[in-house]
Amino acid sequence: MRRRDLVILLVVGGWPFAARAQQKAMPVIGYLHPNLYDPASPDVTAFHQGLSETGYVEGQNLAIEYRSAAGQYDRLPALAVALVGRKVDVIVAIGGASVMAAKSATSTIPIVFVGVGDPVASGLVASLAHPAGNLTGFSNMTIELHPKRLQLLSELVPQAMIAMLVNPNNPSAEQTIRDVQEAARAKALQVHILKAGTESEIDAAFPMLVQLHAALVVGADAFFFNRRKQLLALTSRHAVPAIYVSRVFVADGGLISYGISTIPIFRQAGIYVGKILNGAKAADLPVQQPTTFELVVNMKTATALGLTVPPSILARADEVIERPLSTRQSHIASTVKSTAVNPKRKLALPPHGTNKRHHFLRKMC
Repeated sequence: MRRRDLVILLVVGGWPFAARAQQKAMPVIGYLHPNLYDPASPDVTAFHQGLSETGYVEGQNLAIEYRSAAGQYDRLPALAVALVGRKVDVIVAIGGASVMAAKSATSTIPIVFVGVGDPVASGLVASLAHPAGNLTGFSNMTIELHPKRLQLLSELVPQAMIAMLVNPNNPSAEQTIRDVQEAARAKALQVHILKAGTESEIDAAFPMLVQLHAALVVGADAFFFNRRKQLLALTSRHAVPAIYVSRVFVADGGLISYGISTIPIFRQAGIYVGKILNGAKAADLPVQQPTTFELVVNMKTATALGLTVPPSILARADEVIERPLSTRQSHIASTVKSTAVNPKRKLALPPHGTNKRHHFLRKMC
């Protein structure tokens, strides 16, 4: 073979290999969660829906590395470092503790957070409209909603003392306690703080609640969400009225909840991740806040506790559950409104009933 022919053969024959080598590898997302990861949860399904709307499907053109702390906050820093070592393209961090761990682990990999109270006050972003840095995401306004939960609980059981269950291992625990006590003083209420960071401490809190004749506000916390069956069993056994941050508790038999619908938020988080993978910068994507909230009441639980739910609460309720449903059934039965978001909205609570939708669930499924 002549030298000229050999050169041509090497150039032409080697081109496909060079082209393949230059092709971008499949992007990888790191998904950092403080709870046990549940691939069948409605939130995860909504997240994947958002990704698909931007052209990404796990297993086809996207890989996801899942890391779960199982409610143990001290594991999160190491899990975040492991994701950075994996050289993921984006980190999705669920909850304040996960976000702090991810932020400490990297200043370059984009981070999309979900479930953070006040990202500006906590130093995660410079502003809601212009986050700057490598973080953006979605606030849940959980702490800001505690005054409304105090009001609802005192309206439901006006003669009872109010107690709040807080996980001392949560990085925002002390701030939560200060905010709740300030809100209680403004309403001329007294709130007794109970701390529980383990299963045994949750058990130990309930005899105190019985002794105080107290109703309970269960704080927003991944550990409490993970232990919701234990909490619901104890509130039932000791006949303690309780209000929760998520309708999942009420769907599983809790009394009442007031908070945001997380499904639209997780869908938007998936869209944000897809935009970043397509070239957008986290600093250019505004932090978004929920603008609609849902009040959910379980009438069967109220009856079991010997409580009469005031008409004023029923009139404002977005959903009234008349029989217990599984979490999955409740999500199917509920026509949850898409949570509107507004990056420039101030942290001011709308009046009750702004998204009113009576939804009586009877013989479903």
